[in-house]
Amino acid sequence: MMTPLPRTTRLLCCLAAGLGLAGCGGGEISGTVSGLGSGLSVTLLNNGSDALTVRRNGSFTFADTVAANGAYAVTVGTQPVGQTCSVAGGSGTIDADGSSIDSVSVTCAFSASLRGVVSGLAPGVAVTLINGGSQLAVAANGPFAFPEVLSDGTRYELRVLVQPAGANCVVQNGSGTFIAASFLDVSVLCN
Repeated sequence: MMTPLPRTTRLLCCLAAGLGLAGCGGGEISGTVSGLGSGLSVTLLNNGSDALTVRRNGSFTFADTVAANGAYAVTVGTQPVGQTCSVAGGSGTIDADGSSIDSVSVTCAFSASLRGVVSGLAPGVAVTLINGGSQLAVAANGPFAFPEVLSDGTRYELRVLVQPAGANCVVQNGSGTFIAASFLDVSVLCN
C-alpha cells in the first residue's frame, strides 16, 4: 500500500510537471512579406502544408506551431499573379525550448510580363485577350498576367480577341513600350 505524498510535495511535483510541459511546447513560425502588389495574394506553406494566404505586405504567422527540435521549411505554394516571391531565412530547426521564429522574409517583385486587372466580368463567362501571337482567356474579375517574359523596350498592343457572351470589354492602357520598372497595369473594363 502506497503512502500519500504530503500536500507540499504534491504541489511541487505538479509545478515541476507544469514547467516541464511548458518547455515541450512548439514555436510559432512568422515573418514579413514585402513587395506584394495591391489586390494580390501569395500562399505560403510550412513543411509542405499549413497553407497561409497573405493579402498584404507586413507580418504573418502560421497557424500551426512546430515542436521543439522540429524542422520548419517555409516555401511559396502559389505565386501572386504577375509576381514572383522568394523566401529568405525560411528553413531551420526549432530549438529545444520550442522558441518561436520571427525572421522569415518573403520578398515579392513583379515579373517582366504584361499584366492587368479585369473588372465587370459576369460570372460564368470569359474574355480572351491577345498581345501579338499570345492569347490569354480570363474567366474571373481580378488580376491577370500573360506567361511570357517581355524584354524592356518591347512594344505591346493588348486587345480583346473574343468578347464575353452578352457583354463588351474595353482595354485601357493597352499599348506602349514595355519597361518593367515603370509598367502601369492594363485595365479591362467589361459591362
